Amino acid sequence: PPSAAANLRPGAEQKVVFITARVHPGETPSSFVCQGIIDFLVSQHPIAKVLREHLVFKIAPMLNPDGVYLGNYRCSLMGFDLNRHWANPSPWAHPTLHGVKQLIIEMYNNPKINLEFYIDIHAHSTMMNGFMYGNIFEDEERFQRQAVFPKLLCQNAEDFSYSSTSFNRDAVKAGTGRRFLGGLLNDTSYCYTLEVSFYSYLLGGPTSAVPYTEEAYMKLGRNVARTFLDYYRLNSLVERPLGPTPKTR
Repeated sequence: PPSAAANLRPGAEQKVVFITARVHPGETPSSFVCQGIIDFLVSQHPIAKVLREHLVFKIAPMLNPDGVYLGNYRCSLMGFDLNRHWANPSPWAHPTLHGVKQLIIEMYNNPKINLEFYIDIHAHSTMMNGFMYGNIFEDEERFQRQAVFPKLLCQNAEDFSYSSTSFNRDAVKAGTGRRFLGGLLNDTSYCYTLEVSFYSYLLGGPTSAVPYTEEAYMKLGRNVARTFLDYYRLNSLVERPLGPTPKTR
């Protein structure tokens, strides 16, 4: 239908979800989660069609390609932990960050664009499950609003843990994408780090750890994407019949 791309017409107001991954090259699960998001969004799934009609997704699937190519665990070609340089990235030393940050600031300054979500995908070497880090705000109402998306994701994804999700302003994390952009963007934008375990997630009791597979990481990505349907209350627009919905906890 002609209305399908209404949000992409020149001058149309756009709600943008910005997703980045693999700023730390050793965190390979983040690429599989990101792949799951991308594959779902470009699919013919009825939910994906509704999301494409209402939202604009900008995705940078690999922020540290030189580090990945070299097999580094955390740093770029020149030995920088890129996720500590968001505040003042150099076009020479941190080119991917510089480019992404310029794009985000351009969108932020465009009155026709509402940058509503920034999600940076990582993998965690000690915790289990998927979980999120968010920011701490003085404004209690804004703080509560920020908790909505991870709570909805917890209902959609059996491997996502809201109880492991935390909100902090640790000085060590000040140069991360989530912290820097959380301070830059206005109070209708939400900035998160999405973490997923390198090895397993818990189902049921504390002894029932299930090893992650590439497919399970991609499934988490699909569930992240479909959570936007719940967040924006677009469920009534999805054509029936739907596939089986994931079990809620």
